[in-house]
Amino acid sequence: MAAPSEAADVLSGVKEEKLDGEDDGRKAVCLLVLGMAGSGKTTFVQRLTAHLHALQSPPYLINLDPAVHDVPFPANIDIRDTVNYKEVMKQYGLGPNGAIVTSLNLFATRFDQVMQFIEKKQRNHRLVLLDTPGQIEVFTWSASGSIITEALASAFPCVVLYVMDTSRCVSPVTFMSNMLYACSILYKTKLPFIVLMNKTDIIEESFAVEWMTDFEAFQDALNQEQSYVSNLTRSMSLVLDQFYSDLRVVGVSSVTGSGLDELLVKVQEAADEYDRDYRPEYERLRKQLMEAESQKQREQLERLGRDLGAVRMTPDWLAEKANVGGPSDLIMTRGIRDLDDDDDDDAAADGDTDDVDHSKVEESKEKDAFGNFLRERRQVVEVRNRKCRSPDAP
Repeated sequence: MAAPSEAADVLSGVKEEKLDGEDDGRKAVCLLVLGMAGSGKTTFVQRLTAHLHALQSPPYLINLDPAVHDVPFPANIDIRDTVNYKEVMKQYGLGPNGAIVTSLNLFATRFDQVMQFIEKKQRNHRLVLLDTPGQIEVFTWSASGSIITEALASAFPCVVLYVMDTSRCVSPVTFMSNMLYACSILYKTKLPFIVLMNKTDIIEESFAVEWMTDFEAFQDALNQEQSYVSNLTRSMSLVLDQFYSDLRVVGVSSVTGSGLDELLVKVQEAADEYDRDYRPEYERLRKQLMEAESQKQREQLERLGRDLGAVRMTPDWLAEKANVGGPSDLIMTRGIRDLDDDDDDDAAADGDTDDVDHSKVEESKEKDAFGNFLRERRQVVEVRNRKCRSPDAP
């Protein structure tokens, strides 16, 4: 077990940074908490939050579960403030799982703002905890889950915490099912991975660790099962040997708080692995995407220039006769609200008290400007056609 001093060393530097106001350049580590319903994810986040406060290193908390009734920790960002889960069910005629997926999709469209808040607040937080829905599949296999995970991993060290209910894994078949799901999530997210064996206050995780490290011990446990599923599990256990060899496993109790210091040490190891093995790949992919996006934008601008006559569709004398304004006459600027330097709640409140209906104002301006643009272009074309038919025409 890790000593408390080791965990404190992992999170060191926060107090000094607050005192002198200087940023040491370290990125906050994002912990994506995944797990089956009832595995204790939310309770674990609550306990870890209290533990980090005791270490004088409070985390930045994000709740991504739109269907949860109460959040037992002080969430800095809560999806329920953005998306009304019950209204989504009613408006789209969806069931609970479909409404969760749709709510996450709606929230993912604004996740760039969440990234800005994390960027702004990371100087005061070493860890960012993201609690996810209990219906794990709606996050791990939906488009919004991939968008959120990739956005975080492209900007911050990101570690996946897979929470297991140890008391429900005493059967080797159930244990293998959990391990197969953990393996699939690892290869889906492609991020450093920690298996969190929760509820060790009910039963110690030693039996599960033995099954992972001792193939014969797991086979002996399977011999007690007389079913087709046990035979299948015996075959699948051979496949997971390599998966087990590189896997970080920590036993914790969300009730007593045991194992949390060891977890923080494992998190630092996983963050170092991200910097060493994952960050170069994400930076390479981001560079490729930026180059592809830049090329696409250049092609769009060239096509737009040809459509608008940027390559001198008309001679100077015709442009003077038509009295056509330049391209700057059609450029409309939209107001961008800067992020408030105060708390996120104040920023949200400022946005709610905005007196101007920007959508209506911008829509009316766009409609008038586009109508004027069409009339002006039509006049230019008519003058040009008349001149082509009769060079002496006025």
